[in-house]
Amino acid sequence: MRILAIVAIVMAFAQPYIPVSQAVINPKEKNAVSLYIDNSFSMQAESEKGTLLDEAKDKAREIVSVYKNSDEFQWLTNDCKGRHQRFVSKDEFIDLVDDIQISPVVKTLPEVYKRQQTIFRDNQGPQQTSYAISDFQHGMMDGSFPLTDSTTSNFLIPLSALNKDNLYIDSCWFNSPVQQINQVVELTVRIQNNSANEYEKIPVKLFVNEKQRSIASFDIGAFSTSEVILGYTNYESGIQYGKLQIDDFPISFDDQFYFNYSVSEVTSVLAINGNGENRYLNSLFGKDSTFVYQNVKQGSIDFSNLGLNQLIILNELKNLSSGLEQELFTFVTNGGSLVVLPADQLEPENYRNFLSSLKVGNYQQLDTTNTSVNYINLEHPLYANVFDEIPENIDLPVVFQHYNIQVNTRTSQEKILELRGGKPFLNVYSAGDGKVYLFAVPFKAAYSNFPKHAIFVPTLYKIAISSFISDNLFYVIGDAKVIPVRNLNLSNDNVLVIKDLASDFEFIPEIRRVNKRVDIYPHGQISTSGNYTLYYEEVPLKGMAFNYNRSESEMNFYTAEELKETLFDFGLNSIQVVEVAGKPFVQALSEISQGISLWRLFVILALVFLLIEGLLLRYLK
Repeated sequence: MRILAIVAIVMAFAQPYIPVSQAVINPKEKNAVSLYIDNSFSMQAESEKGTLLDEAKDKAREIVSVYKNSDEFQWLTNDCKGRHQRFVSKDEFIDLVDDIQISPVVKTLPEVYKRQQTIFRDNQGPQQTSYAISDFQHGMMDGSFPLTDSTTSNFLIPLSALNKDNLYIDSCWFNSPVQQINQVVELTVRIQNNSANEYEKIPVKLFVNEKQRSIASFDIGAFSTSEVILGYTNYESGIQYGKLQIDDFPISFDDQFYFNYSVSEVTSVLAINGNGENRYLNSLFGKDSTFVYQNVKQGSIDFSNLGLNQLIILNELKNLSSGLEQELFTFVTNGGSLVVLPADQLEPENYRNFLSSLKVGNYQQLDTTNTSVNYINLEHPLYANVFDEIPENIDLPVVFQHYNIQVNTRTSQEKILELRGGKPFLNVYSAGDGKVYLFAVPFKAAYSNFPKHAIFVPTLYKIAISSFISDNLFYVIGDAKVIPVRNLNLSNDNVLVIKDLASDFEFIPEIRRVNKRVDIYPHGQISTSGNYTLYYEEVPLKGMAFNYNRSESEMNFYTAEELKETLFDFGLNSIQVVEVAGKPFVQALSEISQGISLWRLFVILALVFLLIEGLLLRYLK
């Protein structure tokens, strides 16, 4: 027994193993290793060793421990910073792993592999191996995988959280597109429950300008959605910074949702008159403090100030100059609203080029048939909350003569008011970021009694109010969306600055000038959710809210078997999934990369032989 024990110990020190067909780790060559550690928000979930990110760091250290000190290592996270583009030594790699923090950036596995292949092309080592440590959330496999190099070994190491429950704020929106001062608004909040639990009486709080303005509670079932309406009043004009909040543990990055918007005290309306001022428009807009109303003759237009208005009314212009056409086109496509009232003895050809450029309907011949409006599109936002009840025999405007409006199926038109026989009386068209309203009649008694009808005031009033250009309530961090700033003339020496409302962080974004609009490109410089302000020469221009990507909030993950099936479906046979199955991780990794090691078996045999020897000496006298 003693001789056998000595033999077993000698064999253990010899470290015999059953080799694999192709060893991943070559002890005689220099190995190049690229290791991706997922540090997205879902890695905040709890595991047996703290968080999933903590467990991923431990796995990374164990992987490195299998390699020699002379091997080279490259680490990669979702941030893809410059220091991720080089290989480092074993000791430096371990130090860098300790510094990895949770990041709002999300990467798919195809994006990770493309980056790793780029690194390997720049470092033509004899033995190349890539590892990806992640919880492998659903959606991480989206995209087109690059062609895998046969000389590179690829391993996926899945992690599993202990608790995958998550309750989060998904989105929010206003029920009205325009917010006015001293008016009650309703904000709808969508809550998502990604768990098998049901929740009752969960509070959601609304803060505006750092003051709590509303609170409500909601009930939500398992794996379902709930919408909560929060009502409050805007008492201040200008930029409004909003935040929604719930409490949920342990995944908390999506418990706050930021948004902002602007409240204007007045709406600027400009009437360009071709045949004198319109008394009905003067009565409606000229005496209401809600509007700043101006009349201007067709030949006295200040083109440089057109963009300062929210609504422009073309009142009976018989023709349009090329300069006016260009300025109106820019105004509408940048988000302005345009109302067109035809003139007496209008020549449709004079409007054809302009209206065609906006891709809206054009005027045709004059129809002198007596008719009336017989349809109101009550589903349109213009008439939201206007009528409490519609009688069956409602009195609608009478029309004595009107211009026919061409119906173009290729345009995004909506009928607001319709004549008998289906002809349009008022159509609205989307053009760029703005809207165009075409009336079939001018506001004259010879054409219709519409200017004296009860429906005239709410129609024109709502057109003017809804013409206020509203920007996005929020943006998503990591999205490459452009942030437009309208009607801003920048000189070459002026710069725009974006500042964080909650900290001292600020930066100068890239800008591009497009006509009278400035497009802003954050280029990933914003990494923390919150409210931000855009400044021009220390003057706040607009607010911007940024939220973390909610794709990380869906706590649905691939299991090891599902990963294998997905890789098989993609034809990625060169990528292996590491399953621990109760073994120490280093042992499982060594078996895959080097072969099945037998030294532990011989250590156990040596101990058994020594135990038998002791028993023989004790009992066999």
